[in-house]
Amino acid sequence: MSQVTIKNSILQGRVQIPPSKSAAHRALICSFLSGGGSVKPIINSKDMQATVGVIESLKKGESTADCIESGSTMRFMIPVAAALGRNITFNGQGSLLSRTVGEYIHLLPLHGVDVKCDGHLPMTISGQLRNGSFEVDGSVSSQYVTGLLLALASLEGDSAVIMKTPLQSKPYVDMTVKVMADYGVSVRETDFGYLIKGGQQFKTLDYIVEGDWSQSAFFLVAGAIGGDTTVCGLDLNSTQGDKKIVDVLKSFGADVTVGDGCVSCKKSELHGTDVDASDIPDLVPVIAVLAAYSKGRTVIYNAERLRYKESNRIESVVTNLKAMGADIEETDDGMIINGGKGLKGAKLNGYNDHRILMAFSVAGLFAQGETVISDAESINKSYPSFFEDYNMLGGKADVI
Repeated sequence: MSQVTIKNSILQGRVQIPPSKSAAHRALICSFLSGGGSVKPIINSKDMQATVGVIESLKKGESTADCIESGSTMRFMIPVAAALGRNITFNGQGSLLSRTVGEYIHLLPLHGVDVKCDGHLPMTISGQLRNGSFEVDGSVSSQYVTGLLLALASLEGDSAVIMKTPLQSKPYVDMTVKVMADYGVSVRETDFGYLIKGGQQFKTLDYIVEGDWSQSAFFLVAGAIGGDTTVCGLDLNSTQGDKKIVDVLKSFGADVTVGDGCVSCKKSELHGTDVDASDIPDLVPVIAVLAAYSKGRTVIYNAERLRYKESNRIESVVTNLKAMGADIEETDDGMIINGGKGLKGAKLNGYNDHRILMAFSVAGLFAQGETVISDAESINKSYPSFFEDYNMLGGKADVI
């Protein structure tokens, strides 16, 4: 197990952000279903290895597929494999083994697929997925909706995905619809969910993956608290929900400049605000750090689903910020932070969670004394070169 020591420093300068893993997952699957074409650039992260590996397992007709620790890979690829009529067992590693696949356990058998599973991986499926109406709980994860949309378009008949409850993290499904459209497959949004015409063909093309707004947030928040950072390689018209980091930063009073595929943020007088996290759950850890360094009260709400990520991110964030001396209170659906009082360095648990690790690497920049965070190897899940970019901007991160 590795750890990283963070010393006080200021991040300044320009960084080219990695390609979006969310867009890359979707494009890789569409490319696979099309039968050809390239998807570039993609980074060699654990999550990307998972999707590439499962696709290779399906291409080779293997009986097992390893999703590693990628929830997206798991929830996207299970219905895709079912649509192809495969008999296959999906496995995973680490925290993924505790993440639910519950929606598929009851949905897939209603449409011709035999499922053997106790609610978590491993999951064995067999039989041919049939078209029809799929009723999904939208409050659990938008990944189920994405998985179904990717799978249903190539079936013979038409299908509908019906939301039993309001869809959380809808921008992620918007991204799915957009990437599928890039590959020539149409999905129609309706008042009740989505309609998908059957018999569609994914066209073959070479796909260029846009930059990752989720990863840009860490450097932009570091700039707002006490630096001057510019993140480039971003699509300013992106469907990525985490593009909202620009609006969130502005709501805290940050000095943000947008243009030419880049976003800049520099040290600002920051104040607390209310943040609705329903569409931006992945931003909550770093927004909480921003709030701790902002004067006044911040309330983060509609973040219940964070309890079922790589870690219980509400608990992880609250525990670590308390260890650093923050005035923070956990709520049922988020947290309340009374910020602007400064933080102190501490030994923190990384919870084997890449977003917790990155968020507290930002917190440690401005804390009094050194901050040591465990589970530094978790960075490989999504952004293996994070600490290289961090130190290139002037950070002092020593990974052991």
